[in-house]
Amino acid sequence: MAGATETTLVREDTTGTEAVAGVAIALAVALFAFGVAVLFDAVSISGSIAGVPTVTLLGGLLAVLGGAVIAFGVGSSLEYVETEPSPHAGLVATATFTLIWFGLGGMASAWLFDAGLLLRLPVAVAAGGIAFAVTALTREDIGSTLPAGAVAIVVGSAFLTGIVGPSWVWDLGFEQQASITASFLVPAATAGCALLSGWAAAKAYGGFGARGRRMGAYLLIYVNASAIIGVLFLLIAFTAVRGIPGLLHGSQFALGAGPTVSVFGLSVALPVSIPFVTNGVGLLNDFQGVFPAIVGTIWLVVGAVIFAVPLGVGAAIFLTEYAERGRLTQAVEIATNGLWSTPSIVFGLFGFTFLVPRFGGNKSLLSGMLTLGFMLLPLVLITSREALIAVPDEYRDASAALGVTKWQTIRSVVVPAALPGVVTGVILGVGRIAGETAPILLTMTGGTFVSRDQAANVIGGFAFTTRPPFVTNPELLQATTALPFQLYALITAGVGLGDNVSNPTEFQWATAFVLLLVVLSFYAIGIGTRYYFRRQLRHE
Repeated sequence: MAGATETTLVREDTTGTEAVAGVAIALAVALFAFGVAVLFDAVSISGSIAGVPTVTLLGGLLAVLGGAVIAFGVGSSLEYVETEPSPHAGLVATATFTLIWFGLGGMASAWLFDAGLLLRLPVAVAAGGIAFAVTALTREDIGSTLPAGAVAIVVGSAFLTGIVGPSWVWDLGFEQQASITASFLVPAATAGCALLSGWAAAKAYGGFGARGRRMGAYLLIYVNASAIIGVLFLLIAFTAVRGIPGLLHGSQFALGAGPTVSVFGLSVALPVSIPFVTNGVGLLNDFQGVFPAIVGTIWLVVGAVIFAVPLGVGAAIFLTEYAERGRLTQAVEIATNGLWSTPSIVFGLFGFTFLVPRFGGNKSLLSGMLTLGFMLLPLVLITSREALIAVPDEYRDASAALGVTKWQTIRSVVVPAALPGVVTGVILGVGRIAGETAPILLTMTGGTFVSRDQAANVIGGFAFTTRPPFVTNPELLQATTALPFQLYALITAGVGLGDNVSNPTEFQWATAFVLLLVVLSFYAIGIGTRYYFRRQLRHE
């Protein structure tokens, strides 16, 4: 362009600077995952990677990450990098960095110099004050990157120089002899510094300003969500690895090796025999199992769902479609929210004092079903109401315009449209009640060591009578066991069962794995049902 003058500052290509910031973000995410892996002992803190000690490698990577973040901020401040920073980093960043450096200064003075409170507090205040000044009184590019990068460099230097090593222990000096060890500090500090520096790098990648703050928020959300999902799968995998050996102990995989079942009058021998799943507990058993506990858990959940879902959905329909907004609906909202947050042991005490005496004074499967049903009812009501409210009023108006009655509109239009949301609430509730121990401990369980013949046969237990209620089922009034209670009892006892396993803890892990499979099966059924209703809605 004619007449244009070229500044002495050379601006780098935008793609190049974004690539540098992108590498810093990738390094931060990798360090966060690395820290989580060390925290869960997936990577040994005392080992080495490619010949480099784990702690030293983490320290070096943290120092590199912190230096890259600071360099990007300084480059933006000197206009070597084209960005649009705000005049200040913001209130949240200021408060966060002030608190972090306040705590870091206090811990460093107490740990390095064994300082008392009189010295520790001034050092902490000074560190926090400097962080406050840097964050609040400078532009966003410096205020967001310099304190974050400095934290990563300080922590990384402590790892690199051996100040914090695999055998490091900090005795806090309390009466309980509490201490912080390297196995916790190193991965936790690594993950924290990675999040902090990654957030600053994401802001730099977005050029600071509104876009940079949005990029930083996205990074924190995505990393934390990924960490939650990763921890979930890690727990499932950990339980599976520990539980599968006990589950398969004594199993046979051959034609005719499994139990015999009747199909259309014909006896069919299954090709797989898994004694842990098909057996109960008995003195003459070659292998002990949890079949009665599996049956008890399934019937508990089925009974609770049959009791709670019709009541909860019906109440939600009345409150949403018929009752006017007033004190009644407000009271119901408060009561249901309070009941859903009530501890499970309170429901157990309710079942023990109110339901058990009314069913012969003995613990029974029916009292356990109703107790868990009362636990499930508030969530079904809450989620059903929200799902019904979310149905657009245009659906109701269009149906009314065709001359359809209110009840027909609710039954044929509103409820089908809300069913996916209702099923979601039931899925969440089942996930909670299926693993409850305290309520069934007080209302249903009669023993841990139950033989296969004592498994609840609810379907076969029904019998018709000539007197009200014209049907009886003694099986519902008998005490039985369930997987959560059996797992609790086994952990409390601390032993296995007979010749089931060579390692006493394998029986407990196998029971936990079976419980996990049962809960996930209910989840799968619920998710499949929700998917079916959603497809039906799309096709209509």
